[in-house]
Amino acid sequence: MKFLKGFAQFWYDFIIGDDWKIAAAVVSVLAVGAGFVLNGFEHSQLLPPILAVALGAAFVVALAIDIKRHPKN
Repeated sequence: MKFLKGFAQFWYDFIIGDDWKIAAAVVSVLAVGAGFVLNGFEHSQLLPPILAVALGAAFVVALAIDIKRHPKN
């Protein structure tokens, strides 16, 4: 049981890390990309740049939420 708890804790720390919002942003963009691929857009040359921009935008939104919560340190 201790092994399973340690194993789960490792993956939680590895995936979620310090900020769950960034992990949620990455998972959201990956889900959108998977949706595009499953719907036949896998050969589109625009898909990788669009997903890269979406990932950057999601990261900025996650940081903006943190900055808004803690305006001055």
